[in-house]
Amino acid sequence: MYTIGQLSRLSGLPIKTIRFYSDSGVLPEYERTPAGYRLYREEDRARLEVIRTLREIGVDLATIRGLGDRDLRDVLTLHLEAVETRLRSLQRTRAVLRATLDRADPTDEDLRRLNSLGRYGAAEMRRLANDFADDVASGNTALDEWFACLREAMVPELPDEPTIDQLDAWLELTELLAADDFRESLRGQGSDFWDNADEMDLAAWQQASARIIEEATAALRAGVQPDSPAAAPILARIVALNAEGRGRPYDAAFWRTLRKEYDEHDPRSHRYWELVYTIRGLHWPPEQVIAHLWIGDALHHHDHPEG
Repeated sequence: MYTIGQLSRLSGLPIKTIRFYSDSGVLPEYERTPAGYRLYREEDRARLEVIRTLREIGVDLATIRGLGDRDLRDVLTLHLEAVETRLRSLQRTRAVLRATLDRADPTDEDLRRLNSLGRYGAAEMRRLANDFADDVASGNTALDEWFACLREAMVPELPDEPTIDQLDAWLELTELLAADDFRESLRGQGSDFWDNADEMDLAAWQQASARIIEEATAALRAGVQPDSPAAAPILARIVALNAEGRGRPYDAAFWRTLRKEYDEHDPRSHRYWELVYTIRGLHWPPEQVIAHLWIGDALHHHDHPEG
């Protein structure tokens, strides 16, 4: 058995530090003498060396406290993840500072950007995206499954050396994910589609969706304006494909339903994906977005052939 003084001399750590570790629960004494002196075993001495090493590499006391119930490799793995997260945060901060200093006159907006980036890293973005998806789905199984397929696409990774535009897109994306009115808008958007999605043949819908994009893209490449007479038969085929993919009758009622869905489409949805593309350094807008804009415009100018 070792007294706290002996343990201090053997380890080279101050008595005050060992006492703090004991009181914090990371190195509880084995027992106390009748006079109240703390006693430690040989294994406690070995544990103290582990604690010192972990503290030197920055592991917090709460993690060390749980070491008795966890494998040391797990603890070190968790610590590595924490270090890498901090490094990514520092890289973002460095990028903002570099970009700011490249300007002749830094502004208050630059300081706001720097402060906000310190609060919203990759982990916070993932948490926001998960909360956003759960909130919008609100128990709708089909919508929840759709979000599950999109989780990775929804959360972009900032490059190591982001531009100011990418940093601003990152911050705007966090604001959009947290916006209650945007969430409320999406919950009501396309309710006819999502309320009946469980009854749809997914494969048929995917095939129909691909053909819809092909039809609209072909019209765009041919220079067909959505308000022109030439657009009417193309739009009719698109609406019919949509109805077929959903297992719905192709009639005037469905035409009106589809027009309503396009009318209710929140433009912030497009803005969301534009921000994601900006962060990833990709060209915006992609072909499918342009195709859907053409369809939405055409629906405003044409009715079902039977009225």
